[in-house]
Amino acid sequence: MREHQNFESFWPYYLREHARPATRHWHYVGSTLAVLVLVGAVLTQTWWALLAVPVAGYFFAWISHAFVERNKPATFTYPLWSLIGDFRMYVMFLTGRLDIELEKAGIADAAGVVRSEP
Repeated sequence: MREHQNFESFWPYYLREHARPATRHWHYVGSTLAVLVLVGAVLTQTWWALLAVPVAGYFFAWISHAFVERNKPATFTYPLWSLIGDFRMYVMFLTGRLDIELEKAGIADAAGVVRSEP
């Protein structure tokens, strides 16, 4: 049985599984490439290129979990929520709102200070 029964309980877990900034940055690289490949495939109607979208997205994410975070990707247990969480994290990073969510999840900042719930 899975520990998380809804996305609201999964989200802080997802962030804690991406506690290291380098892990998140590699995810952003993969997400950016996936979006670019998707847009490029649609604009050029190169439909076979759609096969490269998940490869571009997951390659950097899984490498970061293996060599930076050293944990098992949440994708293996929660595939849909993990995909949603990845893009939520990406958009929050791009809009400058991720620090608040990291703080709520109790993730240490760059100085190693563990953030607490407000």
